[in-house]
Amino acid sequence: MPSAKPLRVASVNVNGVRAAFRRGMGEWLDGRGVDILAMQEVRASTEDLQALLGDDWDILHDPATAKGRAGVAIASRNRASIHRVELGAPDFDSAGRWLEADYEVGDRIITVVSAYVHSGEAETEKQVEKYRFLDAMEARLPELASHSELALVVGDLNVGHRTLDIRNWKGNVKRAGFLPEERAYFDRFVGAEGDDDYNRGGGLGWIDIGRRFAGEVDGPYSWWSFRGKAFDNDTGWRIDYQLATAPLAELALSYGIDRAATYDARFSDHSPVVVDYDL
Repeated sequence: MPSAKPLRVASVNVNGVRAAFRRGMGEWLDGRGVDILAMQEVRASTEDLQALLGDDWDILHDPATAKGRAGVAIASRNRASIHRVELGAPDFDSAGRWLEADYEVGDRIITVVSAYVHSGEAETEKQVEKYRFLDAMEARLPELASHSELALVVGDLNVGHRTLDIRNWKGNVKRAGFLPEERAYFDRFVGAEGDDDYNRGGGLGWIDIGRRFAGEVDGPYSWWSFRGKAFDNDTGWRIDYQLATAPLAELALSYGIDRAATYDARFSDHSPVVVDYDL
């Protein structure tokens, strides 16, 4: 990819890409100048993705084992030099949830991961699977950083790290997505709240770009339930991330969540997270 302008990376859980395009995702994408687009919960075929996005996009897609579920993809304006989909032990099914790709940007290589962590359900087997995935992710993050100093894990990680990340956090401390055990993973990824090195190279050294740019404020949220008045009242969760290695985080120029103007204008229950990097 040329490096004359910043590299714009967008990530969004599309909640079914065909439905998202029917609701206006194509119009959003046409006007956003995205270079690399990571998608989660695609729930469609590679042929569907190519037909919806068009031939100007190079598409990598890892569908879930079970048809019609999960699925992650990365679309880019230029081809990846290599991609990988393996995560965790051989007996662990991570299909449709973890896709890595290396891209040449000027004379540099950036590694981008589209990740979709399980939603989980407290005290059930679904939560056990979520912890298995987070364990595998925790083991992979140092390897990614060793592979490329410019590495980026984006997607729906289905955990609100801090009380700032969920509007109604007091009512969710026993629910999947805000369990103490889940949040502890993010303490290890980016450092724990209150530590001097939190989000400045603490933990495994990764940086939460959203929190770095937003600062110590509520939100900004990236997911709101389709039910009730959650969107209108901004009763949301910030569970969609761009986690960068420290060298890449230093190149981040801007961060935004493309929140729709109205409930009816949404193409997914998640909003895109968009970051420009000076590459």
